[in-house]
Amino acid sequence: MRVSTNRRTPGLNHLADTLRAALHEVDAHAGGLYLYDPDKTTLALSLLVGVPRDLFLSWTRIAPTARVPVNDAIRERQVVWRPNGAAIGQDYPRVSITLPYDFSVAVVPLVSGREEYGAYFTFGVADAPAELSARARAALTGAADRIVEQLREARDQGHPVRPPSRPRVVDPASDDQGQGGPEENDAIARMVRPIREGLCALDVDGRITTVTDAAADLLGRPRERLLGYRPWTALPWLRDPVFEDRYRAAIVSHQPVQFTALCPPDRWLSFHLYPGGRGVSVVITPTDVDRRGKTARGRRTPTRAGELYHILHLASALTEAVTVDDVVDLVAREILPAVGANGLALFRNERREQRLRLLGERGFDPAVLERVDGAPLDRRAPITHAAASGVPGFFRSRVELELVYPEIPHRPTGPQGWAILPLIASGRPIGVCVLTFPQPHVFTVQRRAVLNALSSLIAQALERARLYDFKMHLAQGLQSVLLPRRMPDLPGLNSAYRYLPGTEGMDIGGDFYDQLPLGPSTSTAIIGDVQGHSVSAAALMGQIRTAALAFTTVFDGDPGQVLTHTNRLLCQMESDLFTSCVHLRLDMRTGRVRMARAGHPEPLLSAPGGGRVMDVPDGLLLGIDPEAEYPVLEFDLPPRSILALYTDGLIETPGADLDEAKRDVLSCLDAVRGLPLDEVAEEMVARVRTEHREDDIALLLLESAPLEKGPSDE
Repeated sequence: MRVSTNRRTPGLNHLADTLRAALHEVDAHAGGLYLYDPDKTTLALSLLVGVPRDLFLSWTRIAPTARVPVNDAIRERQVVWRPNGAAIGQDYPRVSITLPYDFSVAVVPLVSGREEYGAYFTFGVADAPAELSARARAALTGAADRIVEQLREARDQGHPVRPPSRPRVVDPASDDQGQGGPEENDAIARMVRPIREGLCALDVDGRITTVTDAAADLLGRPRERLLGYRPWTALPWLRDPVFEDRYRAAIVSHQPVQFTALCPPDRWLSFHLYPGGRGVSVVITPTDVDRRGKTARGRRTPTRAGELYHILHLASALTEAVTVDDVVDLVAREILPAVGANGLALFRNERREQRLRLLGERGFDPAVLERVDGAPLDRRAPITHAAASGVPGFFRSRVELELVYPEIPHRPTGPQGWAILPLIASGRPIGVCVLTFPQPHVFTVQRRAVLNALSSLIAQALERARLYDFKMHLAQGLQSVLLPRRMPDLPGLNSAYRYLPGTEGMDIGGDFYDQLPLGPSTSTAIIGDVQGHSVSAAALMGQIRTAALAFTTVFDGDPGQVLTHTNRLLCQMESDLFTSCVHLRLDMRTGRVRMARAGHPEPLLSAPGGGRVMDVPDGLLLGIDPEAEYPVLEFDLPPRSILALYTDGLIETPGADLDEAKRDVLSCLDAVRGLPLDEVAEEMVARVRTEHREDDIALLLLESAPLEKGPSDE
């Protein structure tokens, strides 16, 4: 270990100086520093320069998987640059929800070799160039190298820099810059005293640091009741979040901002905000405003703008959740870091049993889970009480929890702060969300309001997810019943099949396939695709498959007759969904195939002499015209050849040419034709077994095999 004997160990103060120097070098007015927690599971906001903490309420802690510029910069190991608010909103919409202002941002990774320490960011004005200049890029990366060196030096000296419990806020200028002496301050005071307009100054945190007598008179408050307070706290008529939002806009964009407000009972004041190095200077002047339709907006709602943006951020995150597991994962990934919690458990109320059932957890105390999962709702305990009554519980520490519920077993270790939030949807409790904190946690009124709003968002997301899961389970059950579980074992014919559901939306569809033997050496096969991906499509698929099999029996498998009568039946059903289909009849002794097609992709034939796309005469989709007819193609199926029937999901990809896609699939089929048929099927679907697949895929392979001659054949 290297030990320095002639200099102090670098800490947050040293990092703040380096960050301030970087801001000055690239003409940025604000910035911040993220450092990894010791366990590398979370990026924690450690330093802020020139902006208040409230501005980053949603981004105090960031999961490494979140789609934000900080993570992108670390993952890509390069500077992420966005020149204005429009570019930020396009690439990082969730950031724009909480910071809906026009500014430029540069995010610089703090990496060295395989080591990752975090990242820092800078805010600049929005008229920056679309591409970061080479000088600015060099300055940013140079500052990153210096910060990495300081972090490495502190670690090597045995005093690694840890993220603080809350981010430290420092001025863009160092303490010995911009501070006038007593004589200079007195001179400034004498200079502004005759000015009729009111003047005041706000620091980075929005607190009033200086106020003239004229400003105090216009605001209707003595100076001592203004100094040290935020305007929207000291003056009830400025508590509308719109007014605080104007201050936030000035701080972030570093551009002058103006707004007008009514000072009761009838004095209209104009506020001009001029951002500077240490905060915002404000000029206040009386103004004449048309009073018609005007109201004192600040009297009604004390909600802070920062809290509103935080709730919007959480709401936007929860819209990404589809299933119950998605909700649990998203709350753990996005929301736990944002509120500083380290444990999560979601329970639902089982109304029939009147018990709590665990939906999911992350990092939760196993001993608590064991006692709560399956607990009756009438048990006297904090979690069951919140689930049954709909009343939240906030406990700063384990001691507070045990004072209210002394019957809970005493455990000196484990979670300290507890937020027990009932999940209420449609006016009734449906469950409870429990957040635990590793240290005693103070739940301010504003933080409780955010957590209560958060619980409502989680409840709505869970209700949507549970409904989706129910529909999905119903649809998948319906589809699994309607599709064949196995194919018949027929002499002279080998078969293999695959079905892959789509990955977008509900992973069910209307693709179907089947085989029906007509005799010892005769068989039929069918494949089709009902339009859409829904329960209706799956139900109609079952009806069409059943009808086609019935007509197959009636007409001895004649493909033209089967499709004609199935089409008439579908037209009589007056369904809004159409269906494509291929039906064939195969005589295994002669190798003769008769096939008809209704708007479906052409089958593929791979034979020892070469493969081809079958030119089968096409007919209308089923369900359009009851008078439609379906011509039949007859051809021979050579021994050891494979006939591939498939749905369009196998060949359709965005921007692909369908004819070329069919040839590609045929080439794949020709290349693997000598393998066992199951392996052939697997190879064909492997090429489209991707993470994101819009359509479902059905594949049915038929391979002719030589028949063994019996006594009657000789």
